[in-house]
Amino acid sequence: METMAPADGETVEVVDGVYLTQLCVGESMSAQQFHIEPGATVPEHSHHHEQIGVVLTGTMTLVVDGAEHVVASGESYVVPGGEAHTAENRGEEPVRGIDVFSPPRADPDWMD
Repeated sequence: METMAPADGETVEVVDGVYLTQLCVGESMSAQQFHIEPGATVPEHSHHHEQIGVVLTGTMTLVVDGAEHVVASGESYVVPGGEAHTAENRGEEPVRGIDVFSPPRADPDWMD
């Protein structure tokens, strides 16, 4: 068994105002913590991983295949693999949450 605190992981600013911290990575899934500053946007991308997440603080707008979904603190979401999506923080406080990917994803390919 493996355990990990977010403080033990490396936090990387992947685009302006968007921070990711890789948490545990297993054989079938991985977990990552995210932090999105007010006004910041995760660029549109897609990946073969199924993505399930929960917003812990703030409110995030997910745009999936052109449809907007507002996800508030305490709410969860699922993005099927292969669907184009983006995440935006249109609010005035940071958005923080956890994403789980299956199969595991170490780093997003849109970081480059």
